[in-house]
Amino acid sequence: MGAYETQGFRLDNGGRRVVVDPVTRIEGHMRCEVNLDSNNVIRNAVSTGTMWRGLEVILKGRDPRDAWAFVERICGVCTGCHALTSVRAVEDALGIIIPKNAYLIREIMAKTLQVHDHAVHFYHLHALDWVDVVSALKADPRKTSELQQLVSPAHPLSSAGYFRDIQNRLKKFVESGQLGPFMNGYWGSKAYVLPPEANLMAVTHYLEALDLQKEWVKVHTILGGKNPHPNYLVGGVPCAINIDKDGAAGAPINMERLNFIEARIKEMIEFNNNVYVPDVLAIGTIYKQHGWLYGGGLSATSVMDYGTYEKVMHKKDTQQLPGGAIIKGNWDEILPVDPRDPEQVQEFVPHSWYKYADESKGLHPWDGVTEPNYELGAKTKGTRTHIQEIDESAKYSWIKSPRWRGHAMEVGPLSRYILGYAHALKGHKYSQRVKEQVESSALTINSAIPKALGLPETQYTAKQLLPTTIGRTLARALESQYCAEMMMDDFKELVANIKAGDSTTVNADKWDPSTWPKEAKGVGTVAAPRGALGHWIKIKDGRIENYQCVVPTTWNGSPRDTKGQIGAFEASLMNTPMVNPEQPVEILRTLHSFDPCLACSTHVMSPDGQELTSVKVR
Repeated sequence: MGAYETQGFRLDNGGRRVVVDPVTRIEGHMRCEVNLDSNNVIRNAVSTGTMWRGLEVILKGRDPRDAWAFVERICGVCTGCHALTSVRAVEDALGIIIPKNAYLIREIMAKTLQVHDHAVHFYHLHALDWVDVVSALKADPRKTSELQQLVSPAHPLSSAGYFRDIQNRLKKFVESGQLGPFMNGYWGSKAYVLPPEANLMAVTHYLEALDLQKEWVKVHTILGGKNPHPNYLVGGVPCAINIDKDGAAGAPINMERLNFIEARIKEMIEFNNNVYVPDVLAIGTIYKQHGWLYGGGLSATSVMDYGTYEKVMHKKDTQQLPGGAIIKGNWDEILPVDPRDPEQVQEFVPHSWYKYADESKGLHPWDGVTEPNYELGAKTKGTRTHIQEIDESAKYSWIKSPRWRGHAMEVGPLSRYILGYAHALKGHKYSQRVKEQVESSALTINSAIPKALGLPETQYTAKQLLPTTIGRTLARALESQYCAEMMMDDFKELVANIKAGDSTTVNADKWDPSTWPKEAKGVGTVAAPRGALGHWIKIKDGRIENYQCVVPTTWNGSPRDTKGQIGAFEASLMNTPMVNPEQPVEILRTLHSFDPCLACSTHVMSPDGQELTSVKVR
């Protein structure tokens, strides 16, 4: 989880091509190649997922009630969101309505994931693309304290002595020659623009977030039994409620545990308000003042989400982050999205290492095919196991190319916030909090922080600020803030429902396969931390006939399609200037702003196709 510990780069043709392989900090199976012009501005980008996607093959013929436990292992970072999507898909297929307690518990678990994942993403995976850790050693702790009190006066940890202690700890790391999680960064690059005091403040909050995040996931261990990979259940949740018993008596949800959950939610709210959002606003302001408003890509024109967080259970018109699609940059027209419509969501493979009977056409996930076809184009340089330069005119990625009505789309917190803001401007009752957050952030970035720091004020609109790398990072912080707020509402509603005498957590009416139709199909969607997540299932004779996942990084990391349209990763890099191609901070900053999760979009296969392992269950 450190800086760029395994990343390398290669320059070819007089510095015109830069290869970063791997890109992701944790998983390390994404590759990016860009071409630069004579001014070191990116004019072409090619993103490659470098591991095979095969989970759908594993699920065929299995019991649909077990699918959640398999798909949850797609990723241990966005833990739980695949399980939730899976049980929703099965419940949709079988017509199961879950109890209110189960709905609220699932909502609390999903929102806990958002807050935890977003904080970990920013502080431990992405902040180091903005923050020069070594520069923090030059900071004046007194001035850092003053900066902290300017951007977030409510945060109690803001004394000069506190920052001096952190600086001394960091100094010991550096002097020992063991930077730990900060090893091998491009420290000192001119692509970093924060003053030393801002760098010290951010590194300090890196450590604070490291301590807090391990407490927040305990909400999952209470409600789901463990983390990562908490337990789910088709028909509800697998945890009993008895407020008069302790956990040892077989009731994991009691008053003591509920009080613990409430305390964690309050911690999340305080951290978002006092640390996370102020940090992103301050860092974004300083970079914006240096003219760094790059990385928008498709977010400026084409965004999509299924919609989420109903204020009233099972009523989509009360979604607090309402979905839809915006194309051609027209925020005045929000098009409806229906994941069941075969003409809307389709996956293409002309540049993906898969095989379709007719690769000129896309397939709706209910009819999806996952058949690997690893072949390299004639212009590829290197070997099958060591590619030096990809042939982008041929197949070049293990990620498929999802499209919405034929359009390449960006998904993620930024898409949700653009859609939420656009809905709010149209008067949507339940998305007004999004509008408040966005407009307050724009005011802070344009005026409040520049004035406090003695910088010139600016007049960028929300439509100019949001579709950028800064905006993508900010949207994630705002979503974390909003989710913590909504979670407190969910918690209060859950407690009130329990106190009213309802302790039901499961609807088992259709648990027995004898109650199922001979054939059924369903779809489940979730606002995963990285964007719109959908699982599609077909059930026949009580078994899974077909299962397809279209995940956020499949949307964002997709290669070109039959029309030559590039995906969100590739589009976001276009026209970005680089200070020093040998230190590709700008590439990493923008790609990491998506929080790419290649484990979700690609799955394991050996380079030469041989069996990796065999497991027998007796």
